[in-house]
Amino acid sequence: MPEISGDLRVAADRRFAIVASRWNPRIVDPLVAGAQRVLREHGASDAAIDVVRVPGAWELPVAVARLASKGGYAGILVLGCVVRGDTRHYEHVADGCAQGLMRVALDHGVPVLNGVLAVEMYADAEARAGGAHGNKGEDIALAAVEMADLWSKL
Repeated sequence: MPEISGDLRVAADRRFAIVASRWNPRIVDPLVAGAQRVLREHGASDAAIDVVRVPGAWELPVAVARLASKGGYAGILVLGCVVRGDTRHYEHVADGCAQGLMRVALDHGVPVLNGVLAVEMYADAEARAGGAHGNKGEDIALAAVEMADLWSKL
């Protein structure tokens, strides 16, 4: 039985969208920069990478759904950050965002990569936005490139 997997290369006709929240810019901006850098390193041109900004994580799924419904993207990378606070707001936003993004991926058949950090403390987010745990924007971009190539083979 053959094994089918995606390669880490971007075909010339593939477009990507990065949808990112403006909330927590000290975290999200490095995630966006890391994702853009990796997409370019793997063959995407600047013109093939659209960046869409929304106010916060709660608004991410609806913006992603709008882009997915228009079509034309080989992958949609979603970046944001939700930090636990003293209320249940964290759970509502983080869980609702993740569920909404999965729904968009399943409803529209497009790879939607969830790079929304849901962390206990701001320091945890800093560690994942270019700190001790790397840059999760870069990781999401690698997954997007692989999934886009896999989609072309399936």
